[in-house]
Amino acid sequence: MNGVKARFACLIGAASLTWPQRIAHTLAAALYESERPQADQFILDRPTGSCDDPTGMSLHVEIANLLQGVETYRLERTASANNTDKLCKAICAFSNDMPGNGETGYLVVGVNKARDATGLPITERLQEQLASLRDNGNIIPMPDMSVSVAQHQGRDILVVAVRPSNMPPVRYKQVTWIRTGPSEDRATQEQERRLEERRIDRSRTWDMRACQDATLHDLAVELFKLSYLPAAVSAEVLDENGRTIEEQLGSLRFWQSKLNCPTNGAILLFGKSPEFYVAGAYVQYVRYEGDNQATAVLEERRITGDMATILRGLDALAKQLEVARPHRNPDLSDSTIRDYPAIALHELFVNAVIHRNYEGSTTPIAVNHYMDRIEIQNPGSLFGDLTPDQFPRGTSYRNPLLAEAAKTLGFANRFGRGVSLARDILAKNASPELTYEIGTNHLAMIVWKRL
Repeated sequence: MNGVKARFACLIGAASLTWPQRIAHTLAAALYESERPQADQFILDRPTGSCDDPTGMSLHVEIANLLQGVETYRLERTASANNTDKLCKAICAFSNDMPGNGETGYLVVGVNKARDATGLPITERLQEQLASLRDNGNIIPMPDMSVSVAQHQGRDILVVAVRPSNMPPVRYKQVTWIRTGPSEDRATQEQERRLEERRIDRSRTWDMRACQDATLHDLAVELFKLSYLPAAVSAEVLDENGRTIEEQLGSLRFWQSKLNCPTNGAILLFGKSPEFYVAGAYVQYVRYEGDNQATAVLEERRITGDMATILRGLDALAKQLEVARPHRNPDLSDSTIRDYPAIALHELFVNAVIHRNYEGSTTPIAVNHYMDRIEIQNPGSLFGDLTPDQFPRGTSYRNPLLAEAAKTLGFANRFGRGVSLARDILAKNASPELTYEIGTNHLAMIVWKRL
């Protein structure tokens, strides 16, 4: 009994710990009621330290308490990290939180089914490998998760903590995975519907809010069915699907069933006339003769349509602006350089389209082409808790549904890497460094011409 009291005393003191330290305490507190034979044997794993000094107490003590129980809808053990498919299904299922308890799920790596630590080498590379599952684009929308090191039986293990998503259903490789017991299962049509309804209640971003003046007739339904749906949902699921078009749209966050209307994201992606409802949803390209807007305009064009059409138009523009030419290197070898690498422009164009502010703005994305640079300016400054000091390394999604769609349609390879990739490509071209201007209500990316 004294051992039980000691453990609860440690849990009460967990409020002062950092987030990685809290993971183990939360695990033990949440599942303490399960039966755990020989519990006090695990307490012997405690290193030097006491409950009065939480920083001296290793995480593995509380992890050990949890790992004595059976796997549940909140816990999965795995001996190794070799099966990426298994890990991603677990993360996806924890994100969906099918029971709806709002509790964090835990994937513990380095512990086998017999509850023993395997001695898996916990390297920095392995930690980075697990962390990369968050933003590699296979789990959509991007899960809210963290990776930390703990100890069990005197050996290091990894704990992946996954918080419930505010935007269910979450899919891994186009399939919705859930967990109602100790294993993952594919969600049924009814379970996906329940997840969709839960997401509507939690949704806060503009792209997932209802466009209440619009109806199904405002959408190019065939565009959704032929180009987007097969890319977002597996063929196996589609073959089993007897849903109405509204239910299919709703499962992908493009339809508000409670209000019987499409979301703003649906209007941008599949709207017959997106600008009718979102006045600034286009791109204005202007080429000037000199280095400022007071000089003569040489070319002007307006890129309009649904989001995929706009992105394809921007890709065509990027290829036009690239202008490859031969270059003689100091060692007399020849190479090809580009005024503006098309891939770098592509990344910055996609970034502007998915991160701009659409809400209440009639301003388009402006691409101003001067004799020595290209400026890409979009309405809306940094979003959420992203600060100028964190930019461009950090990412905060103003329009997560649009970011997901760009990945689904093949315009983005992975989340949060666009600006970094553009900088790398410019460096390889020996272009001047990418610069940017953060305003109160706009963000401008400036690409300088390679001389």
